[in-house]
Amino acid sequence: MSNLQTTYYKTPIGIAKIEGDESGIQSISVLDENASNLPNSLNNIPACLQECVTQLDEYFTGTRKEFDLKLTPQGTSFQQSVWDELLNIPFGSTRTYLEQTKQLGDVKAIRAVASANGKNPIWIVIPCHRVVGSDGSLTGYAGGVWRKKWLLEHESGAKQQTLF
Repeated sequence: MSNLQTTYYKTPIGIAKIEGDESGIQSISVLDENASNLPNSLNNIPACLQECVTQLDEYFTGTRKEFDLKLTPQGTSFQQSVWDELLNIPFGSTRTYLEQTKQLGDVKAIRAVASANGKNPIWIVIPCHRVVGSDGSLTGYAGGVWRKKWLLEHESGAKQQTLF
């Protein structure tokens, strides 16, 4: 029986909710709520989730380009195949939905692939943010298009510009 643990990690683009156990990370989602509303402390990290928090921290500080975590996302076999394919998109690169469906071997499945991307339970680590429209547009993203843009700029090495 699984003993699912939960922790929260503050990122530059929102609070990440991380769930997993000794067998691996089951989900990472981004919340639109304030850290003060969370049920447990940001400093109380279960041992089984510590490495995930460490690697996310390295990602956001720019020192990690690949994740090395045991992942146990829950989904159908089709969704699993789509998420596995997302793991092949290198840091700093993008792929279109059409290219992704070609990699999976069925260009007619583009809507199903896009739907599976939208159900990706492991934010950032399974990089669905790297999938764009055929015209390069930043089409739908469960975490919000502004976050997708931020993540792609972060990975491209573009420095965030400010006016002051």
